Amino acid sequence: MTTEARMAQPDEDAGGRFIVPAYRWGFMLIVSLFFLWALANNFNDILIRQFQKSLGLNRAQAGFIQFVFYIGYFVVALPAGLLARRLGYRAGVLVGLSLYAIGALLFYPASLMLSFGMFLFALFVIAAGAACLETTANAYIGFFGDPATAVQRLNLAQAFNGLGACIAPMIGGLLIFSGVEHSKAALDAMSAAQLAAYRAAEAATVQLPYLLLALAAATVAIAVALARMPDARELADEAPGSQFRQIIRHRPLTGAVVAQFFYVGAQVGIWSYFIDFVKDVTPWISERHAAFLLSASLVLFMVGRFSGTALMSRVRPAALLSLYAMVNLLLCVVAAVASGWVALGALILVSFFMSIMFPTIFALGVEGLGSARPLGSSCIIMAIIGGAIFPPVMGLIATDIGRVPPALLLPACCFLCVAIYARRVLRSMPAG
Repeated sequence: MTTEARMAQPDEDAGGRFIVPAYRWGFMLIVSLFFLWALANNFNDILIRQFQKSLGLNRAQAGFIQFVFYIGYFVVALPAGLLARRLGYRAGVLVGLSLYAIGALLFYPASLMLSFGMFLFALFVIAAGAACLETTANAYIGFFGDPATAVQRLNLAQAFNGLGACIAPMIGGLLIFSGVEHSKAALDAMSAAQLAAYRAAEAATVQLPYLLLALAAATVAIAVALARMPDARELADEAPGSQFRQIIRHRPLTGAVVAQFFYVGAQVGIWSYFIDFVKDVTPWISERHAAFLLSASLVLFMVGRFSGTALMSRVRPAALLSLYAMVNLLLCVVAAVASGWVALGALILVSFFMSIMFPTIFALGVEGLGSARPLGSSCIIMAIIGGAIFPPVMGLIATDIGRVPPALLLPACCFLCVAIYARRVLRSMPAG
């Protein structure tokens, strides 16, 4: 075994430990990354509504926020995996945090320019950083304790991703939404100067939250550079080409890539148009209160992560994944065809049952990959491109029909694909 291959092994003190005591602070820092990229991801749900006001976009155009963001994931995930393979997970984390901070800082000039193109470029850079973080952190978390508890450890870390997700809409609702909502008739009645001043004021609301994100990323980067962590870089004797052939033949991984594509597409699509959905089914609710309802939904997402971690000590992860996917299929159908509070309640509940899906699909996919884990991780993160495909399609459906609810039949189909994957995993497992 080469020196590099030895570095890929879990710490010798990890046996039987959920977290190695010497790495507790490092573990907390890696967990904070899950929180940090959740903020950026879920700020997008606020931006979709806000850019319709500040930049005069329709729903389909605003959906390209998610398209560009998740294209960034797709483009950068594989290079991030190769970086982790060569220089180690810590290097991948530091590169990710640097890109994240730079992208967040670019929001300031974009808001002054009132340029949708500049905003999209800034979002792409943030997404590049987040892709590095997700590729490295999701795999790295397995080295902080006993490999036998890696799935539970990943679900625990992802629970803090849920915490960031539920806080983001509240922060966005308070800092980004101005509380000023003009009807189309009122906007049409404004002079060119009045309309320009209104749009400039609305665009400026993104400056403070994104400057704070840049500051947070820089602070965490310094702490990560100084902290004690497992020195795992998973270099092996095989060349990348042979590892690619290995992961292509690894059926749990290929299935996970497909399932993750559909899951992320459903998740991003639902959250992207949640506020527009609320305005359609309960028009008396304001934008800010709709953002708070999204936060409430994401609180359920976070609770689902913690409860799911506990349930997995008694229920096989794939079985829980199958059950939750089928429940969400039914809830999406109810949200699509019902009205008022029934439809809204169904959509709010969807977040709870989405909670375990990403980490469970990820962990099932990379299990047994050994030194090919970074490249396998990259492939699953590349599947996040589903988040680029489905929101614009849902936006086109909603724009064509004039309402968001019917577009939820698309996420319903996505959850059916996740359920099929989970059932296949269960059939491949030994009885008992």
